[in-house]
Amino acid sequence: MKYLYSLLFALIGFHALAQKIKIVDQSTLQSISDARIYTVTIQTLTNNLGEANITAFKGSDSIYIHHPNYFPVVLSYKELANMNFIIMLSEKIYSLDEIVISASKFEEKRKDIAQNIQVIKEKELAFISQQTTADVMQNSGNILVQKSQAGGGSPIIRGFETNKVLIVVDGVRMNNAIYRGGHLQNIITLDNSMLEKVEIVFGPGSVMYGSDALGGVMHFYSKNPMLADTGLTTKTNAYVRYATVNQENTAHVDFSIGGKKFASLSSFTYSKFDDLRQGNIRNPFYGGLGARNFYVVKNSANKDSAVVNADPNLQVGSGYTQYDVLQKFLYKQNEKVSHVLNLQFSTSTDIPRYDRLTQVSGGNPKFGDWYYGPQQRLLSSYALKLSKGSSFYNNARVIVAYQNIEESRNDRRFQKNILNHRLEQLDIVSLNADFDKKINKNEFRYGIEAVYNKVNSSAFAEDITTGSTSTLDTRYPDGGSTMQSLAAYFTHTFEVSKKFIINDGIRLNNVRLNSQFNDTTFFPFPFNSVTQNNTAVNGNLGLISMPGKGWRFTLVGATGFRAPNVDDLSKVFESVTGKVVVPNPELKPEYTYNLDLGILKSFNEKITIGANGFYTIYDNAITTRPGKFNGADSVIYDGQMSAVTMNTNANEAYIYGANAYLNADVTSRFSIVSTLNYTFGRIKTDSTDYPLDHIPPVFGKTSFNLKVKKFRGEFFMMYSGWKQLSDYNMLGEDNFADNATSKGMPAWVTFNVRAAYQFNKHTQLQVAVENILDTNYRVFASNISAPGRNLAITLRGNF
Repeated sequence: MKYLYSLLFALIGFHALAQKIKIVDQSTLQSISDARIYTVTIQTLTNNLGEANITAFKGSDSIYIHHPNYFPVVLSYKELANMNFIIMLSEKIYSLDEIVISASKFEEKRKDIAQNIQVIKEKELAFISQQTTADVMQNSGNILVQKSQAGGGSPIIRGFETNKVLIVVDGVRMNNAIYRGGHLQNIITLDNSMLEKVEIVFGPGSVMYGSDALGGVMHFYSKNPMLADTGLTTKTNAYVRYATVNQENTAHVDFSIGGKKFASLSSFTYSKFDDLRQGNIRNPFYGGLGARNFYVVKNSANKDSAVVNADPNLQVGSGYTQYDVLQKFLYKQNEKVSHVLNLQFSTSTDIPRYDRLTQVSGGNPKFGDWYYGPQQRLLSSYALKLSKGSSFYNNARVIVAYQNIEESRNDRRFQKNILNHRLEQLDIVSLNADFDKKINKNEFRYGIEAVYNKVNSSAFAEDITTGSTSTLDTRYPDGGSTMQSLAAYFTHTFEVSKKFIINDGIRLNNVRLNSQFNDTTFFPFPFNSVTQNNTAVNGNLGLISMPGKGWRFTLVGATGFRAPNVDDLSKVFESVTGKVVVPNPELKPEYTYNLDLGILKSFNEKITIGANGFYTIYDNAITTRPGKFNGADSVIYDGQMSAVTMNTNANEAYIYGANAYLNADVTSRFSIVSTLNYTFGRIKTDSTDYPLDHIPPVFGKTSFNLKVKKFRGEFFMMYSGWKQLSDYNMLGEDNFADNATSKGMPAWVTFNVRAAYQFNKHTQLQVAVENILDTNYRVFASNISAPGRNLAITLRGNF
C-alpha cells in the first residue's frame, strides 16, 4: 500500500512542478493554438487553449515562439517567468507561410500555390462584424457585391458573377441547378458568425471544383467542435449587435463541449433588419436616383394605394428577419480516423424584392407586392477524415452531403387582386472523395466528385380578396428537372527546389441534364423536353519562382468549364421590365482559357507589394440577346406585351484586368493594407466589340490599422470608379434602366472607422461608424442604394 501512496504523491508532485505557458493574441486576449515553442534541441506546440508544458525548457536562454500568422519572439526562461508565463503575440497583416486549403483541398502553405488567394480569418470576421456574409465579401476589397434588395448580395469576381463563380461550404458545392445568370442572394444563407475562415481563390478553379468556377471560388469553412486534452472542455461565444442604419438587432450564441474523443458545437443566430436608410449627401450627378418617394399600402379590404414617403432616404420595403442554426458533432476514433456530422439550417421571413417595388408604370407603382418567400437552406453532411494512411495516400477525406433548398417568388400588380406564387424546391445529393500522397519532392492529389440535383417547380395564382386559386405558368419546367455530374481529377506539385515550384492538374467532368415540359398551355413550346450531355477536360499549369531577396513570380495557365444548368436552358421569366426570357435548348457549355501573371516583392517579411494581371478568352459565353418565340419577337407575359429575349452563346468574349495590393506592417502595432482592382470585358462582334455584362468599374479599399494591448482600431476607405455609359451591356444584367444615371454610375468613396476594446479575456466592446460622411451612392448594377451613415455597436462575450 505504501508503494501506491508513493506513486500518487510522485504524480501530484510532478503535476505541481509542471510549468505551463499560455500564448494569447495581443489585441483580443484569445488563445493561440498550434504556436511552436522550441530551442535547438526540444520543441512543443500549444493546444486548443493556447497552452503548452515547458518544464523541459527550464534554464534555456533562447526560447523561440513562432506562429505563421504572428510576429515571432525570442525570450529566455527567466523572461517568461517574469511575464507570468503569459505571452502576447502581435498578428501579421499578411504571411506567405499561412496555411490554406481551398487551392488543393488539403493544407499547404500559401507560398507553394501559384494562384492568388485571399484569406479572411476568424478574428478578422469578428472584428469587421458585418450584418451578412455578402457584406463580408464587399469588405474584402477585392470583390464587388451587387444587391437588388437588402436581403441579398451577388459577388462579382474578375467580371464573373452568380453561376459563373463557385460557392463552397465545408467542402460541399452550394451552386445548384437553378443558380441563375443574373444576380443571386443565396450567400446570405451562410451565417458569418460561425465561420472559421473564408478563402477566395481568384481565377478558374475548374480542375479542383468542376463546372461554374470560371471567375473564382469562395470557400467558407465553419467552426469545428473543440476536443479536450484531458477531462472535459467547454467554450461559449455570444454577442449582441445594434446598428442604426436599418435598426439591426442581432443576437448570437454558440456552445462547444468536448472530451478527448467526442465533441459537440451548437450555434444559433437571430437577425432582424428594418428598412434600410440611404445616405443623405447626394452626388449632383445622381439627381434623384434612388430616392424612395412613394410606397404601396393595403387597407383592410386589400385595396392598394400609393403613399408619399415622408423620408425619401428611408428605403421602405427592404426589411426582413433571418434565423441560422448550426450543429456539429466530432468523433475522433483514433489518431488516424475522425468523423464529423455537420448540420446547417437557414431560413428567413419574406424578403421584399426592393427593386421591383420601386418601379412605376403609367405614373403608378407597377407592383402592389413583390417578395421572395422564406429563403430556406438545409445542409447535412458526413465527413470521414483519414491520416497517416497507406501506400496510396497520406491523408484522405470523404464527404457525403444532402441539401434541401426552397425559394419562391411572389408578385402582384398594383391594384390587382391576383397574387402569383412560383415555388422552387431542390434536393441535392453529393459525394466527394479526396486523397493526397507525398513522395519525396512530389505531392499528388486526386479524387472524384458526384452531384445529383432534382428540381421541382410549381405555381399558382391566388385572388387575395376571395382566396380562390387558379393555374399559373411555372418558372422552370413543370415536369421536373434533373442535373447530374460525375468527375475525376488529378493534381501534382513538384518542389524542384526551395526557389522553384511547379503546380499542374487535370480534370474530366461529365454533366447531364433533363427537363420535362408537361403543360404547354401558357407557352406552346415546339419541344416537350430539354436534354443535354456535356463532357469537358480541364487543365492547369502553374510556375512559382522565388529567386531570393523577397521576390516571388507566378505564372498560371488554366482552363475553365461551365455546363448550362436548368436556369440557363429552360426558364421563362421577366428579366427587366418589358423583356421576357424564353428557353433555348441549343445552348452550349462555356469555356475559358486564362493566363495569370503575378509579381510580389517582400521587404524584411514586413512589407509586401504585389500585382496580379490576367487575360481570359471566354468562349461560347452565355449572354442574353433578342430572339423569337414561334416566329414572333414579342409575346404577352404576365399581362404585358414583352420583347422576346433568350440566352445564346456568343462566339467569343474576352476579359482582362489586374489587382494591385500593399500589405505593410510598418511596426508590430501599425499596418497599412490597400488593394485596387481593374476589369475590362467585351463580346467580339463583326464590327465594334460590345460590352460584356457583370464587369465592375475600378474599385478597392485602403485601411490603416492599429493593434495594441487590448485594443484594435481601423480607419478605412472603400471606393469605386465611374462606370461609364459606354461600358454598360444594355441587354444583359447590368440593370442600366433602373440603376444608373444617363451617364452611367458615378464614382464614390466612403470613409469608415471601427474599434474593439478587450476589457478582459471574456468581454469585448466594438464600435463602428461606417460611411461617416453619409454619402449617397449605389454599387454598380445594384437596384437599392447603399447604407448611409451607420453606427454599429457590438458586445461580445467568451467563456
